Amino acid sequence: LTLTSAGTTWMQEILTLLFSLGDARPAKTIPNWERAPWLEQIYCRGALRDTETPRLLTTHLPAHVLAPALQRSQAKVIYVARNPKDVAVSFYHFHHLAKFLPDPSSFDAFLKQFLEGTVHYGSWFDHVKGWLGQRHLLDILYVTYEELHQDLRGTAQRLSNFLGCPLAPGTLAALEQHCSFSTMRDNAMANYSLIPAEIMDHSQGRFMRKGVVGDWRSHFSPEQNALFNRRYQEEMGDVELPSQWPMA
Repeated sequence: LTLTSAGTTWMQEILTLLFSLGDARPAKTIPNWERAPWLEQIYCRGALRDTETPRLLTTHLPAHVLAPALQRSQAKVIYVARNPKDVAVSFYHFHHLAKFLPDPSSFDAFLKQFLEGTVHYGSWFDHVKGWLGQRHLLDILYVTYEELHQDLRGTAQRLSNFLGCPLAPGTLAALEQHCSFSTMRDNAMANYSLIPAEIMDHSQGRFMRKGVVGDWRSHFSPEQNALFNRRYQEEMGDVELPSQWPMA
């Protein structure tokens, strides 16, 4: 579970390597949308029929839509969150690629829509708070994009413990090699370069653009930053987050 631009592809690759016990061949030969089908896509039902357990599913759906069904299941849920400022920047650039999303015109206009929650999949604040509210109702693990950057090995161990999927010898080394940003960016099974041009305009840039923490600092003006911080404080000031992001 993620919101757009929060580390979805990265987590798909990590989980693929964990379940394959470090064998990178599935990640190099099967598109990620087949390895971890999108729940909200029409092909998902058919894909699940052909998939052995344990199954990996991917979704951006908010808690009020999906959580009731998950509460009636035995599913384990991994929720990946990211500094909303970096999410806004990444999502803005994705709009230039995705022909199914509206033209963002300018970053300033897009940022206002992001703060209002009128972008695709709605409010970042509502999404994060909605899934945080499920902590006592679901078997759920919260991971941040920043944790993946800071300590991939430690996060992989947390995931392994949570999923009951022991780390095979060599899996951590395989993870560090295959799940580096440069490797994923060049992997056609992960970088969405296989998506037809009528859906994604690859001439406008790469789906995997930078993959860094703090890129928002090169996009936000002081005024935009102050506006964002005020809105963030209003929405998240009293929320107990598993991990805090540097907002300065």
